[in-house]
Order: sequence, then structure tokens, then C-alpha cells
Amino acid sequence: MSEKILVAYGSKHGKTAEIAERIGRIIRESGFNVDVQPAAQAGDPAGYRAVVLGSGVYAGMWRRAAAKYLKSRAAELARRPVWLFSSGPTGDGDLNTLLQGWTFPSGLRAVADRVKPRGIAVFRGAFDEKKASFFERWIMKKVKAAYGDFRDWPAIEAWARDIATTLKVT
Repeated sequence: MSEKILVAYGSKHGKTAEIAERIGRIIRESGFNVDVQPAAQAGDPAGYRAVVLGSGVYAGMWRRAAAKYLKSRAAELARRPVWLFSSGPTGDGDLNTLLQGWTFPSGLRAVADRVKPRGIAVFRGAFDEKKASFFERWIMKKVKAAYGDFRDWPAIEAWARDIATTLKVT
């Protein structure tokens, strides 16, 4: 098995891609060879020792490419260490309150249960009004979500370091 680690992601406006890049950089700094790729371009996970897969969340759902990767590669993902992350809630305050109990897309829960991820994380996201469509801005207003960048880089980096530490001892 390869010592390479795959960090794959689904991102609409690039903010989740930036999270994936940061996760990849932190794991790389721990001595691993890391590929960071959009889920639509990520290949067979069989060539990787471990996989980190994440997606931006819209209306409680992952981006199509990330969800498809998880579903179509579930059997192979179940054979290696996997971590899953979601990016999306914006705003200040307690993250659990913002999420209202949400931890992972319900439509993907059964697949995730088969994969048995080592960890599932939800990170605050970012919403750039200038890149958003009229419909996206309307939805944000409707749900009273905040505009801006709320990503917690220290929390993201700590999660990535925990992954690297786990990989070093397994």
C-alpha cells in the first residue's frame, strides 16, 4: 500500500477547496506525501494509505461530486483509514447551536456507516456574496445566515494534525 494520502473535496466557490488545501499542507508537513484533488478528479482510493474527504454543505447536503465519490468508492474506502469533513455553517456563536443537531448529511449516513470513518468534522464555512448567485443570496437571506469568512483555521489545522498523528502510529 502506498504511503500517499488523498485529500479530496467538493467545493462550489473555492472556500472548501482552501480548507482541503490547508488540511493537505498540515499532513504533508508531518512527513506524508499528499495529493489534494477535487472529488470529481480523484481516482481510485486503492492507491492511497488513507483518505480525507470533505465537502461544502448546501441545504444540509454535500456537493454532488463529493457525495458521488463517497458512494461509488465506499467499498474501497472501507479498507483504509478515512476522515470526513463538512464545511458550511456561517455566523458567530456556538457551532452546535448553528448546526441544530446536524453532523453529517442524512442521505449519506448509511454509506458513511459502511465506510466507518475515523472521524467526522464540521467546520465553519465562508460565504462570499460577490461570488454567489441571486438564488444563493436569496437562500442565505431566507435562512438568516451570515455573510463572511467564519472558517476557524486553528481548529482545521488541529484536526489535520490529529489525522497525521494517528497515521504515524498506525
